[in-house]
Amino acid sequence: MADLPTLAQVAAEAGVSPATASRVLTGSVRVSTSARRQVHDAISRLGYVRHRAPRGGSGRRSDQVVAVVVCEPAHRLFTEPFYARMITAAEEVLTGHRVPLAVMTATAATAAIATPPLVAGGIDGVLLIGARDRHPLAVTLAASGIPVRSAGRPPDGIDLPHVDMDNRDGGRQAAEHLLLGGRRSIGVIAGPPTLPAARDRLDGFLQTLALAGMTGVPVAYGDFGHASGVHGMQWLLRRMPQLDAVFAASDVMAAAALQTLRRAGRRVPEDVAVVGFDDSPASRRTSPPLTTVRQPVEEFAALATRLLLLSMRSAETGSRNNPVLPTELVVRESS
Repeated sequence: MADLPTLAQVAAEAGVSPATASRVLTGSVRVSTSARRQVHDAISRLGYVRHRAPRGGSGRRSDQVVAVVVCEPAHRLFTEPFYARMITAAEEVLTGHRVPLAVMTATAATAAIATPPLVAGGIDGVLLIGARDRHPLAVTLAASGIPVRSAGRPPDGIDLPHVDMDNRDGGRQAAEHLLLGGRRSIGVIAGPPTLPAARDRLDGFLQTLALAGMTGVPVAYGDFGHASGVHGMQWLLRRMPQLDAVFAASDVMAAAALQTLRRAGRRVPEDVAVVGFDDSPASRRTSPPLTTVRQPVEEFAALATRLLLLSMRSAETGSRNNPVLPTELVVRESS
């Protein structure tokens, strides 16, 4: 078995001193952006994982703390129902084990601030939500030795245990539904292209259309939020005057698309069919009620949390078990 890479090797690979590499791992702000990026790239290439001595001896400790870290700006926690559902389900599991929950946000810009409290020893496990490509916190956590469970497939090149939704198959189901409904002028309002879940939804949708001979499908990119759904729908209407169907990668963007279509004088579903993704409670209250791809959000968060707790008790227990939960098309009146 090959020797595991050392911090000194990471430093040499990155072209920095071992002290600088160590400061990156502990989240110190006294590191330049370029040096931090070089160390993160070296960690990913070498597969370095920091050795951490167990805290408090063997067995389950009564003072364990789990942090849920959402890789989005703080305001999204209060405006996007998905995050509230995830955090609530995670807290229910942790409460049953008498483990307190801390909630943090960490965008790529604020990762240097969020990292120190996570890696300093006061947090025993991290549930990571929504990490995008090259997110510095995801790289640091993968190398930290802290038990981590990513809710959603982690970015390419970052080895983290995770639980995922079958987003690709959800996109396939949405595409097949629209094709079977006779729709032929189809546009997409996709999620952020740097987010693995958003890419998988889009890939599943476009690949299914391509198999039916439909290529060059226009794609507007959003951030899963309402404003981006409005802008994406407006862009598609300008680009495709004969548009007859839209797939939006979140229910929030789909609801915004419904409003925009109504203002533009387009009838749903007579003129334009709309399909969302999530099956959030709001999808049943739109006008008309929204056809959407259901992802079992509460089950998703609960399973990720339970697997995180298992890995906190034993480094080997369930650490490489990366389950994928099914998605399901829910047909309502918008299509």
